[in-house]
Amino acid sequence: MTKLGEDIIEGLKEAIAYTKGETTGARTHIVQVTDARAIREHLHMSQSEFAEAYRIPLATLKGWEQGRRAPDATATAYLSVIARLPDEAKAALRP
Repeated sequence: MTKLGEDIIEGLKEAIAYTKGETTGARTHIVQVTDARAIREHLHMSQSEFAEAYRIPLATLKGWEQGRRAPDATATAYLSVIARLPDEAKAALRP
């Protein structure tokens, strides 16, 4: 077997051990995904209202809320701003 094949098998073994709660040398990364639906519902807005107010394509918002897509880093940052400063974010987008 090649070195690459051995590395892949070793990585899979570490992943299985990690999921079983065993201590491994594997590094983990926690990625927080902003919940667009929770933000929208907290603001008491429909999907259409939220999408229009914050200039997010409705199809994109629906994709995030239905779990078909996840916001990228830029969209996640934007959603975080909306969650913390909803009025200011909306005002910044006014012509």
